[in-house]
Amino acid sequence: MTGKIPNFATKHSNKMEILKTWGICLLFIMALPLRAQQAPAATAPQDFVKGADVGFLTGQERRGVVFHDRQGRERECLELLHNDYQIGAVRLRVWVNPWGGNCGKEEVLAMALRAKALGMDVMIDFHYADSWADPGQQPIPAAWKDHSYEQMKGDVHDHTVEVLSLLKQNGVEPRWVQVGNETANGLLWPVGHIQENPSQYAGLLRAGYDAVKEVLPHSIVIVHLDRGHKQSLYDWNLDIVKKYGGKFDMVGMSLYPYWARKDHPELHPDSIVTDCIRNIRHVSRKYGCDVMIVETGFEVNEQQPEVMEEGRRLLTRVIREARRDTDGHCRGVFYWEPQCLPGGYKLGAFDSNAAPTVIMDGFLE
Repeated sequence: MTGKIPNFATKHSNKMEILKTWGICLLFIMALPLRAQQAPAATAPQDFVKGADVGFLTGQERRGVVFHDRQGRERECLELLHNDYQIGAVRLRVWVNPWGGNCGKEEVLAMALRAKALGMDVMIDFHYADSWADPGQQPIPAAWKDHSYEQMKGDVHDHTVEVLSLLKQNGVEPRWVQVGNETANGLLWPVGHIQENPSQYAGLLRAGYDAVKEVLPHSIVIVHLDRGHKQSLYDWNLDIVKKYGGKFDMVGMSLYPYWARKDHPELHPDSIVTDCIRNIRHVSRKYGCDVMIVETGFEVNEQQPEVMEEGRRLLTRVIREARRDTDGHCRGVFYWEPQCLPGGYKLGAFDSNAAPTVIMDGFLE
């Protein structure tokens, strides 16, 4: 373009042709600002979820813990999280036959009903164990101990259907369902160990997936791995799941700079967050699915306020970048047990008076 207006009259003797040509040019010029407005630099999902895993809450209340806001007023914990900190969903773990009923289906139902009454969404996290399942342990429930692989697929199916049917019959339809908890190394060892029996790992996940869809066709099924900053883990694990016929709708990640640095002190917390956000983009592109940070947490140290201020800064950054810098494919961030008190767990977000610390402000910024 020279910047000069062309003399169309020398090229078109017909006046109608001149008007037509100018009309096309004007339409093109007028459309340019509109086209720019329709192509934003980054996409943030409108229904981005801020959530909390509160699996310990029933036990805390049973032991007499009374929660407070920062002004010292007594508050019901879920109401405090929801109304003061924009927490819109809870995540509840389910154990198969737990001692004392902790995290059993009846306890989970009671907490899910409380969340629903506040208008909160629910995520169910199946551990497929009688207690904790994570990358270092995936114990078979006692009732399934001597079962074959085929029987265990039936166990996974039946347990999943039983719990979800109970919830559905009582008016709770979880928005998301995790099939397994942090299954980086598989689940239900050794039957579903990813290195020893990769096809059986994928088959057990598929049994859980199909069971969820049988009861709740519209629920989003999540496969959940730890170390969200480690792209190689996700490539290796999810490639195996896909290769052997496993299915998932969404990938869940755990993001804990504190624990990552225990094994690799040379890492910086900010670099761990950066790598996780990059991995979210990678996973969403490679596997054609959305991603969610289903666990995160930062250290509470009441003797060192700067540690908690750093936790607030990092949580703020995680939520901001998960929303804005993942091409719209990160659908939310869940804090793992924010209501935990520092005497029992370092990475909660409440103080020893059962009140929110400054870390919780990360949900508001």
